[in-house]
Amino acid sequence: MTVGNMDSVELFDAEKKGRGLRATKELSAGEVVFSEPSFSAVVFDSMASQVCHNCFRHQANLHRCAQCKFAHYCNRTCQTASWDEHKQECGAIRKIIMAPSANVRLAARVLWRIHKDSGIMRDSQLISVEQLHDNVHYLPEEDLKQLKAEVENFLEYWSCGRKQHSADYILHIFGIIKSNGFTMSDQRGLQAVGVGLFPNLCLVNHDCWPNCTVVLNHGNQSAVSSALHSQIRIEVRALSKIPEGEELTVGYVDFLDLSADRQKKLKEHFHFECMCEHCSQHIKDDLMMAMAEGNKPSSDKLKEVTDFSKERLEKIKTSRIEGDYKEVAKLCRECLEKQENVLADTHLYKLRVLSVASEVLSYLQFFSEAADYARKMVDGYTKLYHHNNAQLGLALMRAGIIHWHSGQIEMGHGLICKAYRILMVTHGPNHVITKDLESIRMQTEKELKMFKQKVAAEEAQGQQLRH
Repeated sequence: MTVGNMDSVELFDAEKKGRGLRATKELSAGEVVFSEPSFSAVVFDSMASQVCHNCFRHQANLHRCAQCKFAHYCNRTCQTASWDEHKQECGAIRKIIMAPSANVRLAARVLWRIHKDSGIMRDSQLISVEQLHDNVHYLPEEDLKQLKAEVENFLEYWSCGRKQHSADYILHIFGIIKSNGFTMSDQRGLQAVGVGLFPNLCLVNHDCWPNCTVVLNHGNQSAVSSALHSQIRIEVRALSKIPEGEELTVGYVDFLDLSADRQKKLKEHFHFECMCEHCSQHIKDDLMMAMAEGNKPSSDKLKEVTDFSKERLEKIKTSRIEGDYKEVAKLCRECLEKQENVLADTHLYKLRVLSVASEVLSYLQFFSEAADYARKMVDGYTKLYHHNNAQLGLALMRAGIIHWHSGQIEMGHGLICKAYRILMVTHGPNHVITKDLESIRMQTEKELKMFKQKVAAEEAQGQQLRH
């Protein structure tokens, strides 16, 4: 699909939800509903020297802008492609010596882009940035105070020679960024590295059980000919068949939370009450708080294990931040032992411990133990997530790789194949994660074939000896 092509969707009045997008034709699972380049995007301050400011790839040995000494790029190609956006930022940073926060830089880029376009929207843009909701009137007093402080910082950054704007207008832009900013990850989805504005994406409403997912495609800047380069963009992909006329939805928060907790997060961050089917009917809440099968512990025992799990999860979080992975592994083992025969494998507290345990024990190279925990984790995830959820796909991929490293080739290959089927829907065949997984899948397939041939040969040899 051509970047910016919006033929598959149309803007409509979604009643209580406000504006929304719906399908203008039937869509298949894995189909790109639309893709959209960022209106403006910036790298986080903490990532400024580790991530390319054009393609947002995490790279070693980046080239620094010789003028502002802040922006970094993969190579001359990325620097040239980014110059149109960076040139005014470059001059502004040189004047104030130190670069301001990511939100200040993004607000400035948004305004430079609006001035450059003279307020005229691209043909593919369904709404102007200025028409997006800022939700400033919903902000708590402390949040509003912080936003106004950023406006003050912005006014220092925005030099006198440029077109001036009122503080209220700048506050409107900052409110738009706070409400609509899209967190951008690196090329393998491992780390949040920046934030951008995608106006058409902002029109897609939330559902806790959505029919679409959003993935960041970092494009291709490696071809010799610049004519073959493709820009960084978001892709909205269908998770299952979507009939013509159905509203398109994505998940603003992860599904793995009780409906009341998801509603609370959505209210705090996005200022609306979620009344989707899964929230209003509390679907799967019972599984997320389930007790172990065949065992009904007393209410006192359940409270004891629940409180213990909460406390241990906090300690696990602290030790993980401190990089004490042996302590993390110890805490996880203690917690899982306490949860045994009390909490089901779909219980949220158990799944959170299983996820950390499998990751940390794999890092410490206790692959067999990590594989046991990873298998329980994905079994729980499979019962809770949508069958094409990206988080499920990534968890299956990680579990498959852990099993592969532990020598359980057949189980590992099976999990990797399941992950590959999901990521072909959520990420598509050309995404770097899918390509990495395809290479691993081919390798495990080859090793599994060799393993089966070896077993067959040993069985045949055993039969000959018996005769």
